[in-house]
This record gives sequence, structure tokens and C-alpha cells, in this order.
Amino acid sequence: MKKILLLMFLYFGISLSAQENVKSVNVTVYNNNLGVVREIRELDMVKGLSDIKIIGIAEQIDPTSVNIKLDGTVLEQNYQYDLVNLQKILQKYIDNDVDLIGEKELVSGTLLSVSNNSVVIKKKDGGLTLLPDLNKFQISVKSLPEGLITRPTLIWKVYANKQGKQNAELSYQTGGMNWHAEYVAVLDKDDKTMDLKAWVSVENNSGATFKDANLKLVSGDVNLVTTMNNMDFDLIMSKTEALSPEPMFQEKQFFEYHIYNLQKPSTISNNEIKQISLFEAENINITKKYLFKSNNYGSDKKVSVLIEFQNSKENQLGMPFPAGKVRLNKSDGNSLEFIGEDMIEHTTKDEKIILKTGDAFDLTAEEIVKEHKRITDRVQEKTFEIKLRNHKTEDVVIEVERNLGTNWEILESNFKYEKKDAMNVTFKIPVKKDKEETLTMKVRYVY
Repeated sequence: MKKILLLMFLYFGISLSAQENVKSVNVTVYNNNLGVVREIRELDMVKGLSDIKIIGIAEQIDPTSVNIKLDGTVLEQNYQYDLVNLQKILQKYIDNDVDLIGEKELVSGTLLSVSNNSVVIKKKDGGLTLLPDLNKFQISVKSLPEGLITRPTLIWKVYANKQGKQNAELSYQTGGMNWHAEYVAVLDKDDKTMDLKAWVSVENNSGATFKDANLKLVSGDVNLVTTMNNMDFDLIMSKTEALSPEPMFQEKQFFEYHIYNLQKPSTISNNEIKQISLFEAENINITKKYLFKSNNYGSDKKVSVLIEFQNSKENQLGMPFPAGKVRLNKSDGNSLEFIGEDMIEHTTKDEKIILKTGDAFDLTAEEIVKEHKRITDRVQEKTFEIKLRNHKTEDVVIEVERNLGTNWEILESNFKYEKKDAMNVTFKIPVKKDKEETLTMKVRYVY
């Protein structure tokens, strides 16, 4: 039998009127475990000095961030978060009478100790009853101990200018809220174009549900002075908003960030991941590229497969891409198959996006230092040889990116190169099907 706590009382609070008449709510979610809640609540005020209890707030609220606007003055605020649970109630009932009701017995007496799932009861005749397993009993107490509450609560001491109902604006920051983007791409049969669907996932572990909220998402790295506590919750529900022919979000620039406004109210339930369509685009021009990267610290035989595309209006896009995971798929003729995934950072419009899908199965690379000469104490020469093998049924171009370090000069090379930056050069090496091509270069180093 599960543990059941029977509270044999009517709980009337702490002689304050509970105020939870929320008329509207706005929620802004950031990428770094932060949400900002702004509510309009209808409060029933008493002219002059009174106490008001505000319930229905997030459990992970930062009480120091609370801002209040009303017709009056808030003189004092207390945040109470000692929430009711079985252990806390029993701890506060030590040295007080309790009743334990079993299927065939009733144990009554003074509670002497409680630890995990066991208790010690002093019976009225002076004897002791030790119960190592509370699962077999229901527990009955007379009232809720003082100081425990059922929900996180703000208590305001308010001086109101007039009596009656009025609208008050409440805003605060809370932890336990986050959002991130996910992208699903489908490549065409020739790897020339792709279709892309973008989603946002909003996670709410703040300890509160926001009904019919006006939702905004801020994309960008917002600096926070302190990190709020991040409590662990089990995600017990996942919802997906249906696709709509109209954009679900409207995007605009905001300060140094980008903000996305959901175009319809949405309920953001506690312990929930909600997925909402961000945008979708078709026939995006892409380039598939093979890349072998090498440096002075050694390299392996892997040749990476990259998908590149320009985030421009001319390429069916031209919009900010929030950071997130991109999953790539392609049809094998019968069904879509997963071909790889990669993460992207926040990317503004008109920038190139590069995705690594994985490593090519039929392409290999092998590098050796073929010759190493010491010309003087300060001058050395190295000859590098990179062999590229193509076991595919088609010709390919493999881009080789070589990190040469510093103070280098290429004396000889059998392929043209481009200087990418102070340390790196790139080569584009055509390799015919079932053939091998060798890149050779002599490099002088001056120390």
C-alpha cells in the first residue's frame, strides 16, 4: 500500500487573501536556463496597509528580480518556499500525537523520531512501537504545521491608495526554462539541393504552468552575473504544435540579439518539452565537399564529408539561424535514411553554414614526412607527401587543409595552393575513380 497522508483539517492559509487572478501572461525564454515572466493580475486591495499573498509563481523564481507596478507601494516582500511533503510534516510533528492506520491495526501515540521510511512511536502506556516500513500505513495528523505551504508564495506588505479591485503588473526571472532549435534536412538524389524544416523546443522545468501565454524566444548569448539553481525534474510530457501554412514565429532584431514572437497564445506546462515550427524552406542549393585536415601533430586516414550552403535570400533562406542540431536525411529510393548530424552556432543571414555529415567510406588519405633536412641551426626543410585514394565509382575532388604551423615557406608543390591564414594552406586535388593521387610539397621553416 502506498504511503498516504490524511490531513484532517481545513487549511485557511495564514490570514491572507490568496491572489491568483491572472488576466494575461507573457513569457520570454532565453538559451541559458532563464525565463522572464510578466503577468497582469487582478488584485482585491484594501485601502491603507494590508498583506497580500501571491501564489501560482514559478518554484525557481529569483525573488530579487521581482518588479511590481500597482496603485500603491509595496513596503516589504517575503518569498516562502518551504513546501509541504510527508517528511517535512512528520519532522514538524515530532513530540506530537499521530495516528497510523493499517489494514488490521491502529497505532496511536507520540511521534519520537522519523528517518526515511521508519518511525518510532511512544504509546500512551509508555511503551514504544518501532515501525520500519510506513508503506503499510496511512498517517493521520490534526493540522498542517505552521510554516509549511502548498505552493511557492510571495507575500507583500502593501500600502494601497484606494480600495477595490485593480490590475497590477508582476514580472520576475526564473530558472528552469530553456529553448533550442532543431533542424531536419532532406537532400535530393544528386546532393545538389535540400529541403529544410526548423523547429524550436521550449523546455519548462520552472515549477509553474503558464496558461495561454504570449511566448517570446530570445536568440543570442545574454550575460548573467550569477547562475540560478537548476533543479532536476523528469520530463513527463512532450507536445508538438501542428504545422501551419503561416509562419508560427515572427522574427525581429532586438538590442544585440534576435527575438522570435509566437503568433498565437500557447500554454507552457511545467515539466514539458513543447515543439513549435520555426520555418521551412525548399530547394536550397548546397555543395557537397570532401575534406582532409592535417597538422604537425599527426593525422588519420579519415576524409570528412561536408554539406555547405549560403544562408541568403537568393538561396531561399536569408534569416537568422538559432544555435541547434541539424539532422540530415536522404532517400535511398524507398525511404528516408539518416546520414548524419552536426551542431551550428547562432548564425546570422548571408553567412555560410557548414555541416559535417560524417567520414567518407570509400575515400582514404595517408600522410608521411618523406624528407627532413636541417640546413642551419635556425633553418629546416621538410617534404610532406599526402596520398589520396578514391575507391568510389565516380571522380571526386578532395580538399586538403594542411596546418603548417608558423614561420613557413612552401618551396615546391605539385599542386596549386591557397593560403587560408597565417598557419593553414588548402589544396583542391582531383582524384579519379579507383585511382590514387599524391600531393607533395617541400616546406622551409625559419626559427
